[in-house]
Amino acid sequence: MKVIGLAGRPGSGKSAVARALAADAGFEWIDLDRVAWETYAPGTETFERVVERFGDDVVAEDGGIDRGELAVLVFLDPAGKDDLEAIVHPAVLERLEDLCEDHRERGTEILLVEGALLASSRHVDWSILDAVLWLDAPDAVREERLRLAGRADHASRGDDVSPGDGAITVDAEGTICEVTERVRERILDL
Repeated sequence: MKVIGLAGRPGSGKSAVARALAADAGFEWIDLDRVAWETYAPGTETFERVVERFGDDVVAEDGGIDRGELAVLVFLDPAGKDDLEAIVHPAVLERLEDLCEDHRERGTEILLVEGALLASSRHVDWSILDAVLWLDAPDAVREERLRLAGRADHASRGDDVSPGDGAITVDAEGTICEVTERVRERILDL
């Protein structure tokens, strides 16, 4: 099984490409955002550590983490961002290792692991991945995609995120179908 990371800044097309490729036979997709949310669900050790570090204000009325409030705190404070990554990313990797094992047992041929910070987190040993593809789209393209998705406020998120060492850059300009085909070709060439 090949485990391929898809990374890039918001609006680069990571989720759309992963969703399109996951429709292909032999491809499966893991959304690391969803994995992260699971790792800090109420009652988990990660939840307790996040609340301990950032305070009760990050707990929503439903008892879960208020991701909007957490994002405000984290993106305003570089140390807070680093602290959050140090808490959440190792837990995500541990869960990802379990998910990879499940996929191996099921016979998945290519497992896509999609996440914005995948290529640049210094808190995780990403050697579980066979490759990381960095989707690189011009700011104007990203901003338009995010605007159309109702997420224009996400355009500046990840301004400090860049491909990590060894990431393979893929041109993410054009239609999602075009980008998907470029990514598919790169994966099959690996």
